[in-house]
Amino acid sequence: MPDKRDDYPETMRRPRASTILWLVLIAVGVAFDKGLWQVPREWNPFAPLVVNDPVTPVTQLKLKWLANDREGCLAALDSAPSIRYTPLADYTPAAGCPLENVVRLARTGVTFNASFVATCPLALAWTMFERHELQPLATRLFDQRVASVQHYGSFACRNIYHRENARRSEHASASALDVAAFRLEDGTRISVLDDWDADGERAQFLHEAEEGACRYFGTTLGPDYNAAHANHFHLGMRGVAFCR
Repeated sequence: MPDKRDDYPETMRRPRASTILWLVLIAVGVAFDKGLWQVPREWNPFAPLVVNDPVTPVTQLKLKWLANDREGCLAALDSAPSIRYTPLADYTPAAGCPLENVVRLARTGVTFNASFVATCPLALAWTMFERHELQPLATRLFDQRVASVQHYGSFACRNIYHRENARRSEHASASALDVAAFRLEDGTRISVLDDWDADGERAQFLHEAEEGACRYFGTTLGPDYNAAHANHFHLGMRGVAFCR
């Protein structure tokens, strides 16, 4: 006996994909409306960025969006524990190099050899990198945290590599930080210059730290890029995950 289902049109036997999608969307909308389901803050693109929240693909989008949102960026910085910074008015410290949306960063979860001026997005990217990559890495490899960071500065009114006809460096807008070394809680110093090509956990720490930085900074350059970066990591906001 023939199967009577064969007498029904295909559209009666199997709901269209578009119909299923609409039913799912309606169900999700009702769940939101009734308070039965809420998107976690770290997955909600419309929720403020909070430094201690788990990192998701949405986190990177939020970081990008805050590039032109001064108040939102400062609010995100305020969510970081132990941070000390001072918002600065826009100013021009050197002719041809105006600074906008900048702060003076004194400390985060680490101390620095000197405070430095940075755009708010750079300060926030550093804080996120430190919280979610640098400190967990140090704890995993050395069973202790990074206590302090040595840097070579952030602002310098110059072109890249000091070339006369080159474009402006990220440092000309305080959008990059050059990091030379890390000191652990027990006093151990890990230097980009001395330990990058060494054997053991110090070299592993530097290589994994550079890889982790690529998730938060637009440009991450280290010793493998060229000789000019043999002694530091360049962590900048220009570009999208350019890592060398």
